[in-house]
Amino acid sequence: MSSLNLLFFVLIFTALPHPFVSKLEGIDVLLDRLDSKRVNSSVQESAAKAVLQRLLPTHVNSFQFKIVSKDVCGGSSCFLIDNYKRTSQNEPEITIKGTTAVEITSGLHWYIKYWCGAHVSWEKTGGFQIVSVPKPGSLPHVTDGGVKIQRPVPWNYYQNVVTSSYSYVWWEWERWEKEIDWMALQGINLPLAFNGQEAIWQKVFMNFNVTMEDLNDFFSGPAFLAWARMGNLHGWGGPLAQNWLNQQLVLQKKIVSRMLELGMTPVLPSFAGNVPAALKKIFPSANITRLGDCDTFNENTPPTNDTNYISSLGAAVYKAMSEGDKDAVWLMQALLHSVPLGKMIVLDLFADVKPIWRTSSQFYGAPYVWCMLHNFGGNIEMYGILDSIASGPVDARVSENSTMVGVGMCMEGIEQNPVVYELMSEMAFRNEKVQVLEWLKTYAHRRYGKAVPEVEATWEILYHTVYNCTDGIADHNTDFIVKFPDWDPSLLSGSAISKRDQMHALHALPGPRRFLSEENSDMPQAHLWYSNQELIKGLKLFLNAGNALAGCATYRYDLVDITRQALSKLANQVYMDAVIAFQHKDASAFNIHSQKFLQLIKDIDELLASNDNFLLGTWLESAKKLATNPSEMIQVRTASIFLL
Repeated sequence: MSSLNLLFFVLIFTALPHPFVSKLEGIDVLLDRLDSKRVNSSVQESAAKAVLQRLLPTHVNSFQFKIVSKDVCGGSSCFLIDNYKRTSQNEPEITIKGTTAVEITSGLHWYIKYWCGAHVSWEKTGGFQIVSVPKPGSLPHVTDGGVKIQRPVPWNYYQNVVTSSYSYVWWEWERWEKEIDWMALQGINLPLAFNGQEAIWQKVFMNFNVTMEDLNDFFSGPAFLAWARMGNLHGWGGPLAQNWLNQQLVLQKKIVSRMLELGMTPVLPSFAGNVPAALKKIFPSANITRLGDCDTFNENTPPTNDTNYISSLGAAVYKAMSEGDKDAVWLMQALLHSVPLGKMIVLDLFADVKPIWRTSSQFYGAPYVWCMLHNFGGNIEMYGILDSIASGPVDARVSENSTMVGVGMCMEGIEQNPVVYELMSEMAFRNEKVQVLEWLKTYAHRRYGKAVPEVEATWEILYHTVYNCTDGIADHNTDFIVKFPDWDPSLLSGSAISKRDQMHALHALPGPRRFLSEENSDMPQAHLWYSNQELIKGLKLFLNAGNALAGCATYRYDLVDITRQALSKLANQVYMDAVIAFQHKDASAFNIHSQKFLQLIKDIDELLASNDNFLLGTWLESAKKLATNPSEMIQVRTASIFLL
């Protein structure tokens, strides 16, 4: 591993100006160094072939894969698709060349999408639709001269530090292999690789005489590791079993090895500055500071506003990194001027809604990745801003003095809203803005395997409603049906109470709540950025397409998802009707609306039970599979209760 150039990752929230430069010389040097460290061509070609074997085992001999140099692509990364000049029936039909295995698999995905009408999605969101791929020997030809698709920017970044807890904490290698295949097909070449780090910290801290008992109060349980790593909590849901530590380290080695075989550059965690409390007792003279709730830079109020002090922290972290690996590059959410240019890449984390590159003079000359955050808290609500995704990365890249070097997906939880992630992945290969409505027509055709007019009409409605959230609100799922009962409507009854006092009473109740109040309303409002009647209209159209798409897993998933979305928003109105009836002391109306609301809860529960992909039990069973003894099983149950 020491001979491989791996990026290190730490989240930063502090922003200090860096002298602006117009040329990203350090990035060119970094790219050359990464290219020189990649595994050899035969290993990458074999890895790409293995992805094909798992995706289309019947077509493994229909494609020829070949690694080519960047010179073939004009100095950039690209893939090339062409017809194989066959002299016999036993030879391949299509040749796909690429500068790395990721480029080859991206080319494969591009071909089966746009020539064969196939679709690749997470299993949990409907899985693959590959029945539309013609049989071997009948694959469609590409245009004469072939197709060349270049990356407009070098990198396609993937994951968030909390995705590990919201989505893949209980995954074994079988599930990880599928995820890495998905990454490769989507063109992701800069993925986060965060598993197994606790096993390393265990070795490091024990070298400083920290005992395992001390670490039991430091490491959290598996489902809460993301927040333990950031210093939000210590020991919660723990301790970590030695079996877990060992298993995760083995898993991480498999993950990183596969990523490298595919020509990816894994992003590894660096030291975030959090240490066990026991270290203060062992080294009483050490300068250890207790911060409010987070790591050195992430969502944390520093102990001083002295910019020189904050800068020195960045310099110290980078110095430690460079001493461990002179070629280390720091990837983070903001920037410090104490790190040499070319040794830092900034994540513009929320660029799909609040792009920082526009207000920071292109991050003062530092290279950055345009990122879509999209999802907070593993929320499965249908939501997105397709127009922003289709145009934002292009606007950033072609802007004056642009320092953009990549696109990225930094969602907190995955396996939801597949349309958003397919479009965002394509932007890694798009030089121009995408016309979303036209793109959605081909998307719907691919996702369900055939063109159905009612489905196309549904997706046009979805584009104008759930996937057109332009109000800048990030915490979008505030539906009453998914909230704990925590409001006493009697606090708002009585005409003598002012609107300000009413809302103050509402927000003064214990626990977090993020209700939005409308201009002319005295009552809490769930976040709704579109007409639910329009969505219900789309749902009816989608239902009418059922006979044409019977047995289609992607259709069945979307049918449940759209119905859940419509019922959840309907429940908000029913809830408010009950509140109004209560305030008017109309017992009959209150009883009717209350019963409707309770019935909607039962209806949604029954609806979600019709598809395993929406069940809590799927998560629980994956957790149980990793438990090796009764104490670990108890820990799984406890973690599940807290997560609920």
